[in-house]
Amino acid sequence: MAKPTGFLEFKREAAGERPFTERVHDWQPIHLHLPEERLNQQAARCMDCGIPFCHKGTILNGMTSGCPINNLIPEWNDLVYRGLWREAYERLSRTNNFPEFTGLVCPAPCEAACTLGIHDPAVTIKQIEYAIIERAFDEGWVKPNTPAGRSGKTVAVIGSGPSGLAAADELNKAGHSVTLFQRADRIAGLLMYGIPNMKLDKKLVQRRIDLLAEAGIQFVTNTEVGRDVTPSELQEQFDAIVLCTGATQPNNLPVPGRELNGIHFAMEFLHGNTKKLLDNALETPPVFAGGKDVIVIGGGDTGTDCVATALRHGCDSMVQFEIMAQPPEVRAADNPWPQWPRVYKMDYGQEEAAAVFGEDPRVYGIMTKRFIGDEQGSVQALETVNVRWLPPQNGGRPQLEEIPGTEQT
Repeated sequence: MAKPTGFLEFKREAAGERPFTERVHDWQPIHLHLPEERLNQQAARCMDCGIPFCHKGTILNGMTSGCPINNLIPEWNDLVYRGLWREAYERLSRTNNFPEFTGLVCPAPCEAACTLGIHDPAVTIKQIEYAIIERAFDEGWVKPNTPAGRSGKTVAVIGSGPSGLAAADELNKAGHSVTLFQRADRIAGLLMYGIPNMKLDKKLVQRRIDLLAEAGIQFVTNTEVGRDVTPSELQEQFDAIVLCTGATQPNNLPVPGRELNGIHFAMEFLHGNTKKLLDNALETPPVFAGGKDVIVIGGGDTGTDCVATALRHGCDSMVQFEIMAQPPEVRAADNPWPQWPRVYKMDYGQEEAAAVFGEDPRVYGIMTKRFIGDEQGSVQALETVNVRWLPPQNGGRPQLEEIPGTEQT
């Protein structure tokens, strides 16, 4: 590395985010960004560690550790430190089709595997990645990946989320003629409608879609394969078909009262909100949380997005149920580096809820047993029980056990 002592000289510095109480009143991006000089310092923290665990994705103890797409992280960190931004962009583009997306919304398992993270805060890999691609766009280095010639082969890609767009980009670069089918009215699937605008600005998404179209990819929207066009018709028209579907298939909660009004899947909530925002519609979104007491069941990224969206609607209260136990403040003995650190932290939605309502909205180790409705058939209450997880037996999975006497409504 160009700065062998960088990790000793510079502390981790994240750019931060807009103030919580300001941003919950709009849908604008929450992220702030560092100037070039301080980004160079952050890149200098990347160690000459010998084995860069950050850039090779693997599964450890059931969780991803390292970059799943094998980004050459130490290489472009070094190039950023030396001010060679174009070379850094070219190196990043070898492995990542859409750094502007991963640089904002990826959970960054690369940072969890950073060698510096053994004893100090990890390198701000995700922040540097986003800075590289935005610099490339600003400088005009990002061009359509138009192939020099065509193979004469045609490919249909079904689904235009992250995997569909990446597959289409790679196939098009190889010279095949690609048509991408999307059942929604806009391209990009989860990137467009599953992730709220404040977390991933849709202008960034559309910017990339426009580049892919300029490179020769054909987009077909409002077309659901199996209903508007049959698989046999696609087989007749194309030499190959790639299936890139499934991210919006929800996990139901099949407990008594599930049919009551006022209970919604996350994607129904998020999709309707973003569509209303992009359409500039004056009416409220189909599922509106304003003036309501909201419970979000599920503690993952999508649950966090629902928390943040409900806050911007102006909900009266917010609670988030998490079936897992609350993580410890520091790594447990059975969760060593470079595993994903199962430690307590608040994501952007929980931080916003704490700013608005005074505390982390999450309740840990709780399970919903039943929904209770009113006379109009709308959900009025939830019946819950506290749970604990028992160690796995004979190499199986941990077992869930209800705790007697902890039932609540």
